[in-house]
Amino acid sequence: MVKILVSDKLAEEGVSILKEAGFQVDCKYKLNSEELKGIVGQYQGIALRSGTNLTAEIIESAPNLKVIGRAGVGLDNVDVKAATKKGVIVMNAPGGNTISTCEHAFALMLAVARNVPFAHRSLKNKEWERSKFKGVELYSKVLGVVGLGRIGKEMAKRAIAFGMKVIAYDPFVPQDLVERLGISVVDLEKIIKEADFITIHTPLTEETKNLISHKEFSLMKPKAFIINCARGGIVDEEALYSACKEKKIAGAALDVFLKEPPSNSKLLELDNIVLTPHLGASTEEAQVQVAVEIAHCIKDYFLDNSIRNAVNYFPIDPETHKVLEPYFNLSEKMGKFISQLIQGGTRKIQISYFGEISSYNVDFLSSAFLKGFLSHQIEEKVNYINAFSIVKTRSIAVEQIKKREEEEYVNSIRAKVVTDKEERVLEGTLFANKDARFVKLDDFYTEVYPSEYMLVINNWDKPGTIGFLGTTLGKHDINIAGMSLGRRAPQDIALTILNLDNPLGEKVAKEIRSNKNIVALKFIKL
Repeated sequence: MVKILVSDKLAEEGVSILKEAGFQVDCKYKLNSEELKGIVGQYQGIALRSGTNLTAEIIESAPNLKVIGRAGVGLDNVDVKAATKKGVIVMNAPGGNTISTCEHAFALMLAVARNVPFAHRSLKNKEWERSKFKGVELYSKVLGVVGLGRIGKEMAKRAIAFGMKVIAYDPFVPQDLVERLGISVVDLEKIIKEADFITIHTPLTEETKNLISHKEFSLMKPKAFIINCARGGIVDEEALYSACKEKKIAGAALDVFLKEPPSNSKLLELDNIVLTPHLGASTEEAQVQVAVEIAHCIKDYFLDNSIRNAVNYFPIDPETHKVLEPYFNLSEKMGKFISQLIQGGTRKIQISYFGEISSYNVDFLSSAFLKGFLSHQIEEKVNYINAFSIVKTRSIAVEQIKKREEEEYVNSIRAKVVTDKEERVLEGTLFANKDARFVKLDDFYTEVYPSEYMLVINNWDKPGTIGFLGTTLGKHDINIAGMSLGRRAPQDIALTILNLDNPLGEKVAKEIRSNKNIVALKFIKL
């Protein structure tokens, strides 16, 4: 039975989905690191929010763990790199809190524009200072959206409804899509210089850390406001403090901080900054939606092999999985096969996809090839999740080529492996869309099915060679289950691939090599 640990309080709707799927669900909240390390090894999946800190050490102590599901977007509390290295899929729920976060960002923009919290505090102190809290309208102002993902787009829609002009910076969003929304795409510097309000909606990465700092604040309008409901650290808090204190900008509104809670932050001292304690996803609706979304992701993974919302793997739905699964198995066997043939250190792997399968996301298939390839080369545990990251650490270049036009077969996969000593090529396909076949090895055409034990021989195309092989193997009680022959020309070097029912010992291999017609021999175990 699949066991799931729920380590932070999730909405009951999400927990119920996991229980109804037939999983054992254990809800254990507020565990410290040592307590979590002590029990995490029992579980195949973990569902959490922001309260649990899954460090590399904790992940390493979980031998059975396959999935980490974060009910929300942010993954600051999950060591994704460690999970990937260990082969654990990390999923999040990016859609569940989109509206909630957008509305909170818009609320903060209105609040700072109209001085709402400061006026509220003044009135609670029984003061009546209307002139002190004069605000500005949103109408006709320029909103600069940094990051035009789900939340950024929703923010832009609402701003347009308020009569604002929206400009946006996002190098990863197609320009035609943005223009259809009535948004102008500009560079970041133009937003910094021209926007009356700037709202941040990007993830925190090495590229976005301190994206808005002293230089950017010096270029902003004196009456500009900045709003951040994304991640702490994107806006440099020291630079923001200086800009607001010295009135270089009109003000700011933050829901996120570099260190949370920001107990000792100097930002708490200023009266032109609106601050909230990370409330972007804190609505009843959002909490239910993210819990339900991540529960379905976890359930579908274990029951249907579906991978959705994975941040360290390739998304694949059940229908696509059904189509690609036979090729997935073929690809892994190709990796295992060719890795045992090559000599020297691998420098480059080129995987080409021909025919209809090239229309799919082939990363899924390439990860299977790399898993098979690496499993016979390294002692480190390798699986479909960490295969790409491992080849990267070993400085192996991986190239994927997709060609919709067919070659000799309707669909095929061709792998070329380049080492510091040689170059080998293997091509595979499916017969009747289900039976795996290797159909070409280097420049030899063949037709062989992958089996547990295989013998690959280069031999001179001379009479008696095949008979010698059969006699020698039979003498040692090794049965031949299948045979494929390939040659370039009569009396030239030929290729013989045998499927065997038994493993081949070194003594038998040595005896076969002693024949003058045998040029090379390699025993393969898949």
